[in-house]
Amino acid sequence: MSAPGAILTRPPVTGGGGTGMVSQLVLALICAGYATGAFLGWGSDELAQIMGDFGLSAAALIAAVSCFRYARGGATGSESSFRPAWLLFSFSSAMAACGNGVWGFYEVVLRQVVPTPSAADFFFLCFAPPAIVGLLVLAKRPVTRAGWVCLGLDSWLIGGSLLTLSWSLALARTARQGEGEGVAHATLTLAYPLLDIVLVSMVLALHFRRSSANRSAVNTAIAALALTVLCDALFTSPLLRQHYHSGQLLDAGWFAGSLLLAYAPWGARRLPAAPPRRPAVAPRGARPAPGRPRAHPVPTSRPLASSLAALTPYLAAAVCTLGILYNVIEGHRVDRMVVFTGCTVVLALVVRQGIMLLDNIALTHELAQKENHFRSLVQGSSDVIMIAAPTGILRYVSPAAAGVYGRDAEELVGSELASLIHPEDLGRVVHEVRRFLAAPPAEEPTTRIECRFKSGTGEWLNVESTVNRHQGGLILNSRDVTERVRLQAQLEHNAEHDPLTDLPNRALFTKRVRKALGGRRTTDPGTAVLFIDLDGFKQVNDTIGHQAGDELLIQAARRLQDSVRVGDTAARLGGDEFAALILGDGTRDPAAREYQVREIADRLRLTLSQPYLIDGNDVRVAASIGVAFAEPGVGAGELLRNADLAMYRAKKGGKNRVEMYAPQMQAEVVRKSELAARLRSALNEGEFAVLHQPVVDLTTGEVSAVAAQARWRSAQGILFTPAEFLRVADESERAAELGRWLLEEAVEQAAERRRAGHDAPVSVRLSARRLLDKSMPLGAVEALLTRHGLPSGALVIELADSDPRISFDDLERRLVGLRRLGVRIALDGFGSGYAAINALRRLPVDVLKLDRGLVEGVVESARLHKITAGLLRIACDLGMQSVADGVDVPEQVLALRAMGCTHGQGMAFSGPLDEFRLRRALVRGEYPVPGGVALPVLSGRRGTLLGSNNETPVPPT
Repeated sequence: MSAPGAILTRPPVTGGGGTGMVSQLVLALICAGYATGAFLGWGSDELAQIMGDFGLSAAALIAAVSCFRYARGGATGSESSFRPAWLLFSFSSAMAACGNGVWGFYEVVLRQVVPTPSAADFFFLCFAPPAIVGLLVLAKRPVTRAGWVCLGLDSWLIGGSLLTLSWSLALARTARQGEGEGVAHATLTLAYPLLDIVLVSMVLALHFRRSSANRSAVNTAIAALALTVLCDALFTSPLLRQHYHSGQLLDAGWFAGSLLLAYAPWGARRLPAAPPRRPAVAPRGARPAPGRPRAHPVPTSRPLASSLAALTPYLAAAVCTLGILYNVIEGHRVDRMVVFTGCTVVLALVVRQGIMLLDNIALTHELAQKENHFRSLVQGSSDVIMIAAPTGILRYVSPAAAGVYGRDAEELVGSELASLIHPEDLGRVVHEVRRFLAAPPAEEPTTRIECRFKSGTGEWLNVESTVNRHQGGLILNSRDVTERVRLQAQLEHNAEHDPLTDLPNRALFTKRVRKALGGRRTTDPGTAVLFIDLDGFKQVNDTIGHQAGDELLIQAARRLQDSVRVGDTAARLGGDEFAALILGDGTRDPAAREYQVREIADRLRLTLSQPYLIDGNDVRVAASIGVAFAEPGVGAGELLRNADLAMYRAKKGGKNRVEMYAPQMQAEVVRKSELAARLRSALNEGEFAVLHQPVVDLTTGEVSAVAAQARWRSAQGILFTPAEFLRVADESERAAELGRWLLEEAVEQAAERRRAGHDAPVSVRLSARRLLDKSMPLGAVEALLTRHGLPSGALVIELADSDPRISFDDLERRLVGLRRLGVRIALDGFGSGYAAINALRRLPVDVLKLDRGLVEGVVESARLHKITAGLLRIACDLGMQSVADGVDVPEQVLALRAMGCTHGQGMAFSGPLDEFRLRRALVRGEYPVPGGVALPVLSGRRGTLLGSNNETPVPPT
């Protein structure tokens, strides 16, 4: 894998480039205008003196104000540390402005020759020291003592060399000429060049050590000071100084230097660098557009500046040597100043070389230590470190490759990196590497790549690599993450699969259904979802244990997985519920599609209903399956819900069958939801009322008990008992609340009647599920009886036909607990449910209540007559009382009494009554019995009985 080729577009300079160009152009025009005027003599001597004196003073004053304002408020961020330097430059320019002002005062105002020395000389001499200190502030400060010493030595080397050369050329003659005019004049004559030499030395020495902060402003300031020093040097030469007068061309240099210094902190720093942009990546082999030059990367180092900095001492020594040779060649006597300065320069050069030698030895030792340390880290690291050339060839591989890849490092060096990467991952890796190399290093110094590497055994290892740039190539720090990838894959598998059967769970199944619907084409119908529930699985858990139930689920999952087609999905949704996703095969005929899916569902039902061999025993369960087809506009959640509804319809329709979803199923669910909402509203708003139906002794006609029944009060005030409404109540979440309300109301009204002298017991019909509900514990019944002062024998619980999913053991324990409280138990609907005989055998029952269906046909049907007679004989033999529910005509009273039934409840005596009519009936105490004289009855126990709360189709009387 070679490094990708890229075309880097250079971003245009924006945000102030135009303004900077205009400022530079104006500055150049002003300086050129001044130089032109000076070259032409300004037209008159007086104007030349004004421009040569006050013009220079004004330019220096502008520089002073500019540097001061920048130091006070213009410098921000990292530039704020250089404020002292610009303040010093401001002071230096102010001294120059004062000096030129005094000079002009003598020449222009007083029209006198400037005396020597004068106040102007004092101000001019004060120009150099602040500028020198300002340059020191701008310089990059050495971090060691040796660095400070070398900086001083470099300055002296430059200054001493310039002093030697200048002394040989002109300063010696100037000093001899000045001795005749006095010490002050001689000192002043030498002070100017010496200060200029020091300033030039600092400029040259610091040029290679300046700070990187606002480099353009610093360069401009150095250029301004260099131009000023050059003009000073020309002015101090005897040849020019003798013929100098204000307004000459030399003043143009001082003028330009002052304006350049004024421009330095503002104009130069207003040229911002364009923000880094992500370069465009061209395809391999692409060429740049015509007319657009290929951009080259900007070098990060300054080799030329570093080389000049290293050669500075030798260049200074060469200049010093030239000064001495000049004296020798011209035949002049070698001056003691030249000898002294040359010796000090040579000594400084030797000392500096010694310091550099010691510093190099220390650096070499430190570099060797760091290299050894780095080598030990690389060789001892468990990660593999590889360096790839721009061509993709590996140039270095650490020894850890033997332990990670199973291949020696020497074997890998020289091979292509692409040959180690899995072909399926190579394209992704190349794309990521190209993107990384095209990104600016400052924004993205590293990247992370994960791919598969070939090991020495031929296996593919999952490797994670941290990639860095290295001389156009790459450095890869790689580690083996195969175990982590395997663990991650295992965790993802566990999160999406059932831990018991290893089938996809609900989350993964829903995801696959959503994917199938999203990718399903209109020309490829037939996708269906099957919801499967194992009928009788709870009995397996209850009878032979949960471990056997788990084994049954595992075998059922295996059968389901083996039965679905290739490409279909079998899943376990939870508990004993499974599901299957059947993908469509393009069948467009709805009948053929339904036939095909039904055939698959029937095959699954038969397969899952076969006996299971568990612990040597054959265990049988059945399967109820609901099927829903994918239709246009039906989402994954709606499709799963439709299949679930069809499955519940299959269970209610007799189980062990397949049911296809139909839209009316959803309508039925909506209707039941609305009824449940009405029930909830009726409970909250008190729209329910309690009625009581008398239970009459069939022999004497006496009222022996009353049966409490719940009724819904309509908006018109009429009480109704809609059967569908009450069935919804049994299935809704408010059923327990309705049962508690009925029990509390019945007990409270029975206690009030007992205090009024009516001792008839009250019966309340509750289902087995309500009796086992945790919201109505055993202590709640006892607390209810105690709170209202009702004797325990005055309450009878009518147990509805038990749900086959209810455990008889739990129900038996609950009923035994109620009987200990004195509550009597009646078995309601006897003769209709399949579990009636089993309930009679196991549960503690006191009263048998014949089902309404038997009573209705006891007169017309001889078969029902015999069945009823047999059931009553069983009750008599067990010593139980019997109650016939739904006794509506006198003929039923005669027939039941003849068969041995002791009590009856129905319209032959009275319908459900409100509290006022009930108390009137209890005062009367009995109802007329058809036939007058009682017929012979079978022997049995008589006593207090309770009735039922089954619905009546007529309004209350």
